[in-house]
Amino acid sequence: MSGNQSLCTKFTFVAFSSLAELQPVLFVVFLLIYLFTVGGNLIIISLIWVSTSLHTPMYFFLVNLSFLEMCYITSVVPQMLVHLLMETKTISVGGCAAQMYTFAILGLTECSLLAAMAYDRFVAICYPLRYTLLMSPRMCLILATASWTTGVVVESAQITWIFSLPFCGTGKIQHFFCDIMPVMKLACVDTSHNRIVMFVLSMIFIMTPCLLILCSYLRILVTILRIPSAAGRHRAFSTCSSHILVVSLFYGTALFTYIQPKTVHTPETDKATALMYTVVTPALNPVIYTLRNKEVKEAFQRVTQRNPLRQMA
Repeated sequence: MSGNQSLCTKFTFVAFSSLAELQPVLFVVFLLIYLFTVGGNLIIISLIWVSTSLHTPMYFFLVNLSFLEMCYITSVVPQMLVHLLMETKTISVGGCAAQMYTFAILGLTECSLLAAMAYDRFVAICYPLRYTLLMSPRMCLILATASWTTGVVVESAQITWIFSLPFCGTGKIQHFFCDIMPVMKLACVDTSHNRIVMFVLSMIFIMTPCLLILCSYLRILVTILRIPSAAGRHRAFSTCSSHILVVSLFYGTALFTYIQPKTVHTPETDKATALMYTVVTPALNPVIYTLRNKEVKEAFQRVTQRNPLRQMA
């Protein structure tokens, strides 16, 4: 750090500065997506809560996932909406750290939670007679707690390390929220060690759940292929299809963002992939788990048919 450089006390987002005329339109689009996402996940949580037929391990994890997705999109989109209406788009260093803590913890928690959901499907299809024993309420609670604990411990340590660095210069972030890579570029010191550590942690804590998911689904595929009837194979696969789609969306963007080499990163690709995993993916999850899930649709029909107004009609 040279002596005439002053430390940053705030950052400025410049992601949408070139789209000044489109910012009101973007505000409306992102607001509608945000309301749809929060509303959709609230409906899923409420539906599972009131439907005793959905009080199973699979839907216990889905409640956790829906709650996580609501928190995840809320950590980014409301601030982005405010900035779309403001000329000066600034955030304090402390506010930036709080945002990064939140979305990083939730992101890693989702990695672990998706692995737990894959294990649940593995047990349900490969060991159906032992499913109740292996996926007891205590085991479900342990898996969910382990997922959240992993996210909190690992990412708290990593983000604390990042914000122990000095930040100086203009403080302009080429992004619409405090993502890890754009913020690290503002550090006044060499961050190569931080990047190496981040890459290693990403390989361990993103790829390990991914490998567990792949192993689970390889075993599931082998088991499904051994089912003699086509109807049985279709029924078994349908219980996994929603989870497979969610995993593909989540890991597709995560791998592209955090595992790719430094030379591939550009502000444009970072912003495009960030919009996918902070806005689009959380909005698609409620759709995937309702439109493609027969049990959820049937539960929704039962709940709506219990409506007193419908009964009077």
